[in-house]
Amino acid sequence: MSEDTAQSSQSIPYPSKVRDLMSVGVPTCPMGTLVTDIAHQMVEKDLEVVVILDAEGDARGYVSQEELVGAFSSPDVRSLKVEDIMHEEIPQVPTEIPISAAALIMQDLGVRAVFFMHHAGGISYPAGILTYKHLLRFLAARSAEELRDLGIQAARQSPLDTFLQRREAARKKNIHE
Repeated sequence: MSEDTAQSSQSIPYPSKVRDLMSVGVPTCPMGTLVTDIAHQMVEKDLEVVVILDAEGDARGYVSQEELVGAFSSPDVRSLKVEDIMHEEIPQVPTEIPISAAALIMQDLGVRAVFFMHHAGGISYPAGILTYKHLLRFLAARSAEELRDLGIQAARQSPLDTFLQRREAARKKNIHE
């Protein structure tokens, strides 16, 4: 390791806990979504997993790339809905555990993603996600700067701006339908 690399890694600490490496915000879809639609979303957005929400916004399960590939064995794959193939238990980890412990939990559970769940008003929904892709980025990073877009300290849009963007997208979608 060069002196420059050593100095830069000392000035910006590498992530050590799940909260420092996870992504805040989790891809979701409602129950009733067609498997083909979720496959399209996952390909388009390069997603590993999507959490399935019920009508109240409560997390009910998840679908990963593995379940989508497994759906090919069904003769009616094009009419399957996410609840037909989803895992009902959502693998969770606390944000305060070391990244290495989360990696072991992922391997023990046989999953490529774990979630941090938020509980409010009787609803449980995913607030953060840690995937194999996060772990690989961590391993490949030559400095903490390369990981600055991850973790709870990452710069994000305000909730109001996110709401306004989603509302505008929904309006445009309704106009075009």
